Amino acid sequence: MKYSIKQQIAFIFILVMAGTIALCWTINNIFLENYYIKNKKDAVRDAYKSINEAFISGDIASETFDMEFRRVCDMYNIDVLVIDAESNITKTNFMDTRRLKQHLYDIFFLSDSSLKYLENNDKFCIAMVMDVFTSTEYLEMWGVLENGNLFLIRSPVESIRDSVKIANKFLAYVGVIATLISAVLIWFVATKITKPIMQLKDISEKMTNLNFESKYISTGKNEIDLLGEHINALSQTLESTISELKTANNELKRDIEKKEQIDEMRKEFLANVSHELKTPIALIQGYAEGLKECVYEDDAESRDFYCEVIMDEAGKMNTMVRKLLDLNQLEFGNDVVTMERFNIVALVQNFIQSADILISQNNIEVRIEQSPPIYVWADEFQTEEVVRNFFSNAMNHVKLIAGNKKVIDIKYNCYFKNTSKENKNKESVKIVRVSVFNTGDPIPEESLPHIWEKFYKVDKARTREYGGSGVGLSIVKAIMDSMNQQYGVINYTNGVEFWFELETE
Repeated sequence: MKYSIKQQIAFIFILVMAGTIALCWTINNIFLENYYIKNKKDAVRDAYKSINEAFISGDIASETFDMEFRRVCDMYNIDVLVIDAESNITKTNFMDTRRLKQHLYDIFFLSDSSLKYLENNDKFCIAMVMDVFTSTEYLEMWGVLENGNLFLIRSPVESIRDSVKIANKFLAYVGVIATLISAVLIWFVATKITKPIMQLKDISEKMTNLNFESKYISTGKNEIDLLGEHINALSQTLESTISELKTANNELKRDIEKKEQIDEMRKEFLANVSHELKTPIALIQGYAEGLKECVYEDDAESRDFYCEVIMDEAGKMNTMVRKLLDLNQLEFGNDVVTMERFNIVALVQNFIQSADILISQNNIEVRIEQSPPIYVWADEFQTEEVVRNFFSNAMNHVKLIAGNKKVIDIKYNCYFKNTSKENKNKESVKIVRVSVFNTGDPIPEESLPHIWEKFYKVDKARTREYGGSGVGLSIVKAIMDSMNQQYGVINYTNGVEFWFELETE
């Protein structure tokens, strides 16, 4: 991270603190001495007032005044000298009174233009004075008390300067230590502040990758926690919205695929219908033109034959169109699958009985395995359509094998089937397999993958002979797919077996 907010916060706070301390130190260097001198000036003036009032009231010799006098002198570090008109010292706290007395006379009676006057009036003067004996600068106040006595009050300025230097040095030390301690504290505080921000950063980074698992743990104490709660709500909303969008997108893809599939099926349907109807329409047209032109005007038998061909071809066309419409309904999913419980054995037996005339006309021996009632769950009407297509297909392709009879064999095989490949411990489902076997030639291996396709014919000449449309097995496929059940074909050396499965429980 190029610019860490933690580092920025810490740097700004440290810079502000160091700048504040440096500013204070600079101000102290520039103004503290003058401030001290001003305070010392006020103290000297207060001392003057106290001494003047004491001399006026006559309390100068009292013990109370002496104690107050010493306290003021010690507290403000001042020297005081008071002399009367006879040059007698009436009050002082200075040891070398002679030199101080001489100094008073010098500044009082001798004019010195080099003095730095701070205040000058008819009662007293305040100035910065250099003592030539000690080479020390003093803040001095001199003048005449109201009782006529001369006074001198002074305080060394060097002590003020020393105090200023000591104060500034101490402030510098304290500032450096305070800056270091504050830097540690600020770093700790910045870390604590930026930690939830970094957590929010990580969460938002994961959100950009559509990962909404991470959530901010809020304590509800400050604005960052409130932001975290809003981030959590935003994450949940985005996850829900993206889920809805993906669902809608998936549905849209399915709709597009279904539309493309429907368009393709429509094209295929039109092409196949055109192809399949070409031959019967040509036959009908040819025989109809023959009748119109009275080709066999005197031959009633030939005219009947022409009419039978026309009727037969028209019937085939009608059957094919009906089956194609049924198949389209199944493939488009327009038919509703009604799951109901019925006896599959009874359904097969009833169908065989209804087809008894066709069986007898074709000299076919139908063998049905004797079985107790087997109740299955499926659409009964569509299941009968599967049985009809399998049985019709068997009748159309059954042949004599080695001089034997034409045989169609129907069997039931019940077994338990595990419907989940992933969970081997899942309870199995009981299944019945209904198989329809016919003697005859096996289906060529290369044709097996295509027999469920619309209009696919293994033997086109034979299919045309018995009037097959090539959509029967496609209807079976569509019906079984709609019920989510298995179906298939098995080749044998002496025939072919078609089968389908249904759940019995």
